[in-house]
Amino acid sequence: MLLSTTPTLEGRPIRHYRGVVTGEAIIGANIFKDLFASIRNVVGGRAGAYESTLADAREAAMEEMSAAAARLGANAVVGIDIDYEVLGADNGMLMVCVSGTAVSVD
Repeated sequence: MLLSTTPTLEGRPIRHYRGVVTGEAIIGANIFKDLFASIRNVVGGRAGAYESTLADAREAAMEEMSAAAARLGANAVVGIDIDYEVLGADNGMLMVCVSGTAVSVD
């Protein structure tokens, strides 16, 4: 499955538009990640545990979107938009939503 944030794929003409596809992933952060992230905030540096969680959520959402496109008979998704939100009473959940247009290309 070809995935692109651009509306077209250079050298690959779009033959059929199959429809809008989406993928969502909601992942909870845990107390250990929060503790280490707060230490990083004090001493500086990157919060690797949160970066890993974010990457996992993004990958899960992209896989879900790709599967939806494949069910429509597409071999690519163009115009992908990725959105991130925090959810929950204490902002303890991370939501990643992706959307794009499923297409068939040569």
